[in-house]
Amino acid sequence: LILPTADPTLLHPDFKTQPVPTFLQQTKKEIFITDGAWKEKALGFGWSWDDFNSSYMAERSPLPIYGNTIKWIQSVDTTVEPRSTSVYSVPEVEWKVRFNPDSNKTFSVERKRDENVFIVTEGNETSKEQEIPFVTNGITSGVELLNAALSKHIQLVPGQKVLSEKFWLVKSQPTDSLLKPMMHRSDNFFAEQALLMVSNERLGVMSISKITDTLLRSELKDLPQKPRWVDGSGLSRYNLFTPLDFVFILNKMKNEFDWKRITTIFPTGNEGTLANYYLTEKDFIYAKTGTLSGQVAISGYLITKKNRTLIFSVLINNHQTSATAVRRAVEKFLQAIREKY
Repeated sequence: LILPTADPTLLHPDFKTQPVPTFLQQTKKEIFITDGAWKEKALGFGWSWDDFNSSYMAERSPLPIYGNTIKWIQSVDTTVEPRSTSVYSVPEVEWKVRFNPDSNKTFSVERKRDENVFIVTEGNETSKEQEIPFVTNGITSGVELLNAALSKHIQLVPGQKVLSEKFWLVKSQPTDSLLKPMMHRSDNFFAEQALLMVSNERLGVMSISKITDTLLRSELKDLPQKPRWVDGSGLSRYNLFTPLDFVFILNKMKNEFDWKRITTIFPTGNEGTLANYYLTEKDFIYAKTGTLSGQVAISGYLITKKNRTLIFSVLINNHQTSATAVRRAVEKFLQAIREKY
């Protein structure tokens, strides 16, 4: 009987070694799985409903697989006449696919909002790909795709409560191998699933509201300004954190974590979401960015010319210019602080 833990690395293309599928592949026993600990919804509170087709808003689930997205690829063979166009998906799926063979348009894939029906427009590009979240249906889609990948028949036992503690863990990936890409590319999916994993580990259930309430009453009870915290990724505009709170958390990390670990997880100049920024020198800034329409943020550590380590947080709300222009202004501001202090 499998108890899923919301681990987002299962068959994710970033992780070549896959201990869990290997373990399941080797067992000769019947396999059952339960979603009894799942107490959450696929989409977060306050997420923009019309972003469901965008790769940055993959659904949350107790058994995520392939990052809960499908990569659709158009490949055109121009060596033959007439040219040959093929469209395929990774992973291969047996869900409904409809084609719109309008070669005058660009290649695109749209999913129906509440079901795994994909409408593919064949474009005029020779090669293009698009990543689309699929409807998880709780644990159902994950089980279906896992069965296909392993050529197994894993049987779902919905809502089963497990009272026995005679279980063992099959560990998948080192923690920081998840945290580093999450921070470098600002991966919303990894962030959501990581918080669900914490909830499952601490509380025995996967619930964002319960774990955020627990953390705000324990490890984060000393935050200087009480925040409103509704998801793991920050996709929701209902989240309300102040720069002072971010500085508090960053200082707590600096005191409790090894500095080498921090500088590994956080991107520095010209890395991750800081690519093309802070290019003048190397390794003087380690920071995490945040972006929504009209909002730009960056928080982290700044090492000054006098070798002081400063903790900073800059949040810009309701701007009506380009995000790039705002980021350049913040870059200039932080570089001036580095020079002065």
